[in-house]
Amino acid sequence: MRNDEGRAAALAPEDVRAVSPALARYTQGVLLGEVWNRPDLSARDRGIVTMAALIARNQLAELPFYLDLSLDSGVKPGEVSELITHLAFYAGWGNATSAVALTKKVFTRRGVGPEQLPPATGELLPLDEAAEARRATGVLENFGAVAPGVVMYTGAVLFRDLWLRPGLAPRDRSLVTVSALVANGQVAQIPYHLNRAMENGLTQPQAGEVLTHLAFYVGWPNVFSAMPVFKEVFGQRPR
Repeated sequence: MRNDEGRAAALAPEDVRAVSPALARYTQGVLLGEVWNRPDLSARDRGIVTMAALIARNQLAELPFYLDLSLDSGVKPGEVSELITHLAFYAGWGNATSAVALTKKVFTRRGVGPEQLPPATGELLPLDEAAEARRATGVLENFGAVAPGVVMYTGAVLFRDLWLRPGLAPRDRSLVTVSALVANGQVAQIPYHLNRAMENGLTQPQAGEVLTHLAFYVGWPNVFSAMPVFKEVFGQRPR
């Protein structure tokens, strides 16, 4: 099925209205009509946040629609590819691979070929060695005796490889990560990654708007659980 703008849709609006007229009204009027047009976050960013939330929660029925909407809003196919790869580490391998089949169908329909996707390996972005040394030292001191394998892969794979892949800008990786953490209620990990996101260029108004957007996709309880953490991070950062 397809909606009025020609994008793939999991459910036609008339099907939603047949079951829940109020849900159809909120979807078209509030979510797509208002929230997606709020100025503090671009449509491109909203696409990244939405795809991250849906994949992180393995709620894929609407993924084709939002893939189309995101690609139409400026997200590149290669960035979608990297987003899925990134989420394998931050939301679990199964959630990432579950998104592959649906994404492949969208890519095929839109004529996206291998030449538009990032290679498996290649030149990485430069690493801030001092910052990575501080992070690695803290993790080693706290958890080296608990799970040395986790500590090793966190440094060798996540921060010295995945985060340096150039197919997704650092700000966008942070946007994906923070969105996935909020989506899955992983509030303990938010301070580090929200600070990193803001160091990578996400502004405080944009970060706040991420919460507004996510309220509709992951539910008010998850967002209200995250808001005190966001507030604390905002209050500790220099103005």
